[in-house]
Amino acid sequence: MLESVKQILERKGHGVLCITPDASIYEALKMMAGSNVGALVVMEEGNVVGMFSERDYARELEFCSHSCLTIKVSDVMSKDIYFVKPETLIDEAMAIVTETRCRHLPVMDGEEMVGMVSIGDLVKASIDKKDFVIRQLEKYIKGEH
Repeated sequence: MLESVKQILERKGHGVLCITPDASIYEALKMMAGSNVGALVVMEEGNVVGMFSERDYARELEFCSHSCLTIKVSDVMSKDIYFVKPETLIDEAMAIVTETRCRHLPVMDGEEMVGMVSIGDLVKASIDKKDFVIRQLEKYIKGEH
């Protein structure tokens, strides 16, 4: 049963796709499509400076439609970034994505980014946890201690 963000990362891996703020929207979309992900962490000089997601592109579609080759990621990326730590409980992380309406949370261990969790990762872990509790209660009711 998964309890923390660390356990999600142990299951799914620690890989995070990153892009620089001066990359074009086209480069970002191509990277996302090629890797089948919905967001990229925007890094500059080893620091997280933003997030670029499908949502960011969709919100700026009219602006971006003129030329995705010349418009930079920094022009449309989200600059308000919410982080979690490896020890953050799944319920806490779910509360963050619910309250902030963000769909991806970089996982920071001190100054180092060690992974990223999405709302999908958190929902799956939350459902798995509830399913485990239900199975345990069913066993208890049936007398299968």
